[in-house]
Amino acid sequence: MKLKLNREFAIRHLFVAVLLTGMGAWFAYDGYVAYPSMTPEALYEQIEHQPPASREAAEKVYANAIPRQKQFMALCIIGAAIVGFGVWRASRFRFTYRERGFSYHGRRYAIADISKVDASQWGKKGILRLLTGDGTRIVLDGWHHKGVDGFYDILRDAGRIPQQ
Repeated sequence: MKLKLNREFAIRHLFVAVLLTGMGAWFAYDGYVAYPSMTPEALYEQIEHQPPASREAAEKVYANAIPRQKQFMALCIIGAAIVGFGVWRASRFRFTYRERGFSYHGRRYAIADISKVDASQWGKKGILRLLTGDGTRIVLDGWHHKGVDGFYDILRDAGRIPQQ
């Protein structure tokens, strides 16, 4: 069986990436187009919903608002990239298994090649951590991929995970 990217995981995370990209575009528009085209007094009134107490107060808000929009834009774009990269990385994960063994990124292992199984997070999060005899660490996450539960059953039936 081959692990497949969980469609619900991918859709939710890509939605967040698109949302963050849209917010970044909005902040970019405000920081590069809308706010610089306004007078300090007009920007102060738009933000504070009242006329400025003085020209200095309006200029202070103006001087702070434009860089802040650009900073928010950068944070949103970085966040979108991180979330998108996570989905891409999960889509590139290669793991297949059968009753007697598994393949991880093209390398074959027997069930006996697993030196340690950490199933402490299986019940709450659906996460299995494996350590093979050659030192390869593998993390299987049932939220990211469909089919992890089948491999869990194989490990349990092989006596690698205590019966619960």
